[in-house]
Amino acid sequence: MSMRRIYLDHAATTPTDPRVVDAMLPYFGDIYGNSHSAHSFGQRAEVAVEDARETMARVLHCKPSEIIFTSGGSESDNLALRGAGWTRKRMDGRDHLITSPVEHSAIIRTVEQMAEMMGFSETILPVAADGMIDPEEFAGAITSHTALASLMYANNEVGTINPIPPLAALAHEHGVLFHTDAVQAGGQVSLDVDALGVDMLSLSAHKFYGPKGVGALFVREGIDLVPSQSGGSHEEGRRAGTLNTPGIVGMAKALELAYDEHEARLEHYRMMRDMLIDGVLERVPGAQLTGHRTQRLPSHASFVFEGVESNMLLVHLDLKGIAASSGSACKTGNPEPSGVLLAMGYAPLLALGSLRMTVGMQTTEDDIEYTINALVESVEKVRALV
Repeated sequence: MSMRRIYLDHAATTPTDPRVVDAMLPYFGDIYGNSHSAHSFGQRAEVAVEDARETMARVLHCKPSEIIFTSGGSESDNLALRGAGWTRKRMDGRDHLITSPVEHSAIIRTVEQMAEMMGFSETILPVAADGMIDPEEFAGAITSHTALASLMYANNEVGTINPIPPLAALAHEHGVLFHTDAVQAGGQVSLDVDALGVDMLSLSAHKFYGPKGVGALFVREGIDLVPSQSGGSHEEGRRAGTLNTPGIVGMAKALELAYDEHEARLEHYRMMRDMLIDGVLERVPGAQLTGHRTQRLPSHASFVFEGVESNMLLVHLDLKGIAASSGSACKTGNPEPSGVLLAMGYAPLLALGSLRMTVGMQTTEDDIEYTINALVESVEKVRALV
């Protein structure tokens, strides 16, 4: 008998929806031209790319020309920070960046590089115990030299959703550009850029049942970006490289499906998530929920466990057929606590015992019940080994 397999790591990546695969297939074979070529083969590819741009613009409530296609969320983050940061520094001398310690590494490491090698200064905002940014803390960090702030929409590790509209409004009061990494938020919460008030927003297709290796950056009209990837005149000169036509078509289809089916998906996610959270907190001694209890992604459950080392816990869960993840890193056999949890005020030993489980469209009640039972057994076994 084959072992039961339960995938609860949808925050890391999602399976590509078969309907998305079907939409992509013609662009691997029948319609294979380069979208920048002038002949009919290229024109057919260009039509597909521009149709996809219009589809995404409808979801984001923006102009198609405000969508830049990239290779994924990390490239979108890099392009937003470097592109807008370099422009502001060159145009008006603003060279101060604001971010938080709970951002994705694509943000944190890019800000660090810009500070260490490119003459920028940085402010890393503190976060609350639930991982949320305080608008007053943000306002206090803004100076006359602040060029750009980048604060994530939803945290990948603990699921907390930040109050983006008031944060963006505060930035604009001081002439500061505002970018948000919405990679985890895509497909689960509103991406209406006018309601959010953001100047730039990053997305990655594989987080909402699209293909890997393709993403997008919304850049509000009038904002100049220095391209961080130079070459041809693709994407109006803002990002060089032959466009990934199949991936772009797939991303647009996945985003369209996510918001056409939004209410049904969210209802399912919340039901599975809450069943998981309630069961873990009730049945696992010493379990604590991390992140905000209500202002969190519909699919996201995250915990810390006293007396547990998370990498050992993941091995035990995997042996039971359950795929989950942790915020702690293991280097040369020496586990390190989650930097996100440390920034939220957790003690290092407790931060070593983190676990993230994220549900998806195919997750069932039976899956959740099996997972809770397996987690109870696994935590007990890991604690006995410590």
